[in-house]
Amino acid sequence: MFLHCCFKDGTFSKDEINNVASKFVDLQINRDLNFKEELIHYQSYNIDVTEEQEYLEYILKLINPVQDLALFSYCVELCLSDKLLSTPEESLLQKIATLLGISDEENAAITKLLTQRKAVELEKIF
Repeated sequence: MFLHCCFKDGTFSKDEINNVASKFVDLQINRDLNFKEELIHYQSYNIDVTEEQEYLEYILKLINPVQDLALFSYCVELCLSDKLLSTPEESLLQKIATLLGISDEENAAITKLLTQRKAVELEKIF
């Protein structure tokens, strides 16, 4: 799901790749994962994903999240890792929020919070 969030705008920047890789390391998620192999694997099947809703449902069944707001916030953060939130990324986040049972208000608050944090990080002002 993290790779899908980064690639939703159609490109992987070096910063995005580093950001998603650091998430796996920092959070100690799936310690046996070979990130480079997973990235190559994702790029090989991503073009075949025609029904994003079904793909997201499948991924969420695999993850079986307990901390839905935390997972969603990481998705937002990764979508913002290239400093922009594109329209396709906004649509993706809405789908993820809906599947996780996150309300529109919670979605808006989390997205606004992380967008402002990214702005502070980039602009160095509050």
